[in-house]
Amino acid sequence: MRTLCSSTLIGEFFIIGFAGLVAMKDADLSTGLVWTVCGVAMVLSVLLCGMVTRPGGVQLGWALQIALIISGFFVPVMFFLGACFAALWWASVHFGRKVDAAKARWAEQGSSAA
Repeated sequence: MRTLCSSTLIGEFFIIGFAGLVAMKDADLSTGLVWTVCGVAMVLSVLLCGMVTRPGGVQLGWALQIALIISGFFVPVMFFLGACFAALWWASVHFGRKVDAAKARWAEQGSSAA
């Protein structure tokens, strides 16, 4: 699960940065505010790569997905991109857990055969 979720989070890191560049063009938003919010979100996405298998890591990932979708109120294309990354996050968690379970079964069968 860690590899799939981390890949999604790193992709989000770049998307958040690009969204910050787009949001900077909005005259109603200050550059400092845009980069503070984007910076926190970008750091969170990288930190979550290491926390995803710890308790609460997946839930924090969901919080980031919701924040990405909400950011669509400032950068409209983020409604679409946030939804796409939320779907990727779901798939990463869902299929990552299946892969982890299959690896555990395979390891168990390998150790019992020896």
